[in-house]
Amino acid sequence: MNWLAKINLKSIFLRLGTFKSAFFVLIFCALFLYIGYRFGNFYHSYQQTSIAQQDMRLHELYQEQEKNIDQINTLEIELEIERMANQKSIAMLHKIEAAHFKVKKELGFYEKVMAPEKQAEGVVIDNLTIYATKSQNHYRFQLVLVQQNKKKRYAKGYIKLSALGSLNNKPTKLDLIKIAKISKKRVSFNFQYFQMIEGGFSLPKGFNPEQLTVAAILSKNKWQKYHRLDKKYPWRVN
Repeated sequence: MNWLAKINLKSIFLRLGTFKSAFFVLIFCALFLYIGYRFGNFYHSYQQTSIAQQDMRLHELYQEQEKNIDQINTLEIELEIERMANQKSIAMLHKIEAAHFKVKKELGFYEKVMAPEKQAEGVVIDNLTIYATKSQNHYRFQLVLVQQNKKKRYAKGYIKLSALGSLNNKPTKLDLIKIAKISKKRVSFNFQYFQMIEGGFSLPKGFNPEQLTVAAILSKNKWQKYHRLDKKYPWRVN
């Protein structure tokens, strides 16, 4: 940059003279103005192109947004239709379940009354419920016996309770009364209308219960003959 420092503009103007110096200054000014004008036009054209591209991209984004909104609205309508259909299906299923339960309950009642093989001297096993306790593998049971005969005499006897399942991958049958060491007196019945028998038992570790079998055994005496009534229940804990 030392050569710029060596240039003496005053001496150059004196050599060229006033007219030539002014002429060259005008030429340089015109040249700079022309270069500035061309650069400004180029930058303006670049800005116009960039703005046009951005407008086009913005238009595409608006179209894409409208398309997405339409898809969302369509999906919301389909979802609402499916929700309404599911609600109708659930309501219909509840009605069917209620009707099925009602029919099953009525069928159970008529079976108790009409089916002699499912009752002994008018005694029927009405219900068996298993309850879980806070102790692991320990359960409570509640058995209800009902007298169906019109001339109700006292029904006397005792019950047996067994569990069918698997232990160490082998089919196993457990006498729950024997395992629980419940006395025969506690599982005996003597009633005219109905009686509830309750007790508790513990299942051995590793035993997977699948089914319960209840036997109501009426002992032979002066007023009744010997009868045994068996009923099976799937394993279900409340």
